[in-house]
Amino acid sequence: MPRFAANLTMLYNEHNFLDRFAAAAQDGFCAVEFLFPYEQAAKDLALRLQDNGLQQVLFNAPPGDWAAGERGLACLPGREAAFRDSMERALDYAHTLQCPRIHVMAGLAPAGADASALRATYLANLAWAANAAAAAGREVLIEPINQRDMPGYFLNRQDAAHAIVQELNAPNLKVQFDLYHCQVVEGDVATKIRHYLPTGRVGHMQMASVPERHEPDGGELNYSYLFAVLDEVSQACGWEGWLGCEYRPRLGAVAGATSQGLGWMRG
Repeated sequence: MPRFAANLTMLYNEHNFLDRFAAAAQDGFCAVEFLFPYEQAAKDLALRLQDNGLQQVLFNAPPGDWAAGERGLACLPGREAAFRDSMERALDYAHTLQCPRIHVMAGLAPAGADASALRATYLANLAWAANAAAAAGREVLIEPINQRDMPGYFLNRQDAAHAIVQELNAPNLKVQFDLYHCQVVEGDVATKIRHYLPTGRVGHMQMASVPERHEPDGGELNYSYLFAVLDEVSQACGWEGWLGCEYRPRLGAVAGATSQGLGWMRG
C-alpha cells in the first residue's frame, strides 16, 4: 500500500488548523501536507509536527495575492522579484518544518499574453528556484492542474511538466503528479503511472475521487486498482514518495467527517 499523507488544508476542517495535526496522527497518518502555512508561525507548526510524531512532506510557495485571484507567480513576466521573495519565504518555512519539497505554482496565463514569453519566464524562474532550493537541500515541484477547477492555469498536462523538468535538467526539480487532475485533463492514469514513475522525475503524488473530489472510494477512478499499480511500479523502480490525500470529505465539515471517511485506508 502507498504511504499516505493527510492534506490538512482539506481534511479535518471541523478543527482549527493547528488542531488538525493531532487529529491526523490519531487516525494513523505519519505525514502531512497543506497548501499554505504562512498564516501560522513556522515554529508553531514545527511544534505540532514534533508533538504528534508527524513529518511535513509538502507545502506550496506563496502564490501571490490569493484573495485577488492570483494562483502563482512563476509564469508572469514582470513579477520576477515578487517570485523570488516568495521562494525565499518558502525556503525559510521549509527549513523550520524540515520539509523536503516545495510546490511552486505556475500562475494563471493573462488573457492575450504571448505563450512563448510566459514559458520563458516560467523556465527562468524555475531555474532560479531550483538553484536556491538546492543550496538549502530542498526539491522544487511543479504540478499540472486542470482548468475546470482552476481556469487559465498555465500548466495542465503531465507531458508538458515532464518536458520542462527534462529541459531544465536540475536534479531537484520534479513533477507533482496529482491523479485527480490527470484524470480530469487526460485520463489513462494507470499507464501514466507506469510511464512516469520510473523516470525519477516524480517527486510527490496526490489523489481524490473524480469528479466530486471526495474520498478515493467512488467515482470514475478505481483506486484499489491504482494502489496496486503504484505498489507494483514503486517496488520495481524504487520510488519511495508520498501520496497526498488532497480531497474534500464527503460529509463536509461536521465533527468526525474525515475520520468516518477513512474506510478506504483502513481496509
